[in-house]
Amino acid sequence: MDVLTIIGQLLNTTLVFATALIFTSLGGIFSEKSGVTNLGLEGLMVFGAFAAGVFGHYAQAAGLDGFAAASIGLCAAIVLGIIVSLIHAVASITFKADQVISGIVINFLAAGSTLYMVKLLFDGAGETELISGYSRMPIPGLSKIPLLGDALFNAYPTTYLAIILVFVSYFVLYKTPFGLRLRSVGEHPSAADTVGIKVNRMRYVGVMISGALAAVGGATITLTTTGTFAHNTISGQGYIAIAAMIFGKWNPIGAFGAAVFFGLAQAVRNYVQLFAWTQSIPPEIIYMLPYLLTIIVLVAAVGRSSAPSALGQPYDPSKR
Repeated sequence: MDVLTIIGQLLNTTLVFATALIFTSLGGIFSEKSGVTNLGLEGLMVFGAFAAGVFGHYAQAAGLDGFAAASIGLCAAIVLGIIVSLIHAVASITFKADQVISGIVINFLAAGSTLYMVKLLFDGAGETELISGYSRMPIPGLSKIPLLGDALFNAYPTTYLAIILVFVSYFVLYKTPFGLRLRSVGEHPSAADTVGIKVNRMRYVGVMISGALAAVGGATITLTTTGTFAHNTISGQGYIAIAAMIFGKWNPIGAFGAAVFFGLAQAVRNYVQLFAWTQSIPPEIIYMLPYLLTIIVLVAAVGRSSAPSALGQPYDPSKR
């Protein structure tokens, strides 16, 4: 295998791993731009992966082909993600509970309830049955370009969607009245309320968008790389997405770059295991590489990233 082929495959694998992080970090941005801290992204990804695996399985069992069954699983993930995100929204916005604790509760809820439901639905098995999921969709002509063709234009449909959503999210947040209102309630909720913006309503919308996108992030893992859902399907990807969001300075373009960086770390982790010289290295050290880089990046980002001014602060309209 020549060097260019290896580089092309490495770039392609990078995008595969980065896709879930892109969706989830974008979701985190919408929530935190509205002023609501969302540490429940990990749990929302778990719920999304679970819904995709379960509904995708039943859709496939009903006779639908891989793409149609996967699409039903993806839609189910969005619905479940929105429903679960409402738990966080009600607790942190309406009842003004600690937003960090509320997010962590979502993570614990996801870890326990999804495993229980899988065992209940699949006769005690620890994972859902294998589904076909999405297949790669090469773009005619472009996929034949040397090096970049196989790397960028022979991807899963979810990868193309993730990249499109990066630019859509940037446009929505910075070029539309909705984005201006969402950002205003995260920066100066009292001022936003003064001009007639419903602060808590906008925050609800931000958290619900966050739930939908994070669930899609989890679903992409089930529907592309694993084909099944188990308790370790996500394995900390939600926390890496939070790091990508912070490292990207709560900007969709920046978060995309950070997600690709972390995706590259995971791709390199997989590829180095193919070389003989890595056989003497304990596999635990290789597998910790993406998480080690996450810690390093977060430490480097401290003091250089500026979060929304009102992030984590509940708002009471009666005390305006």
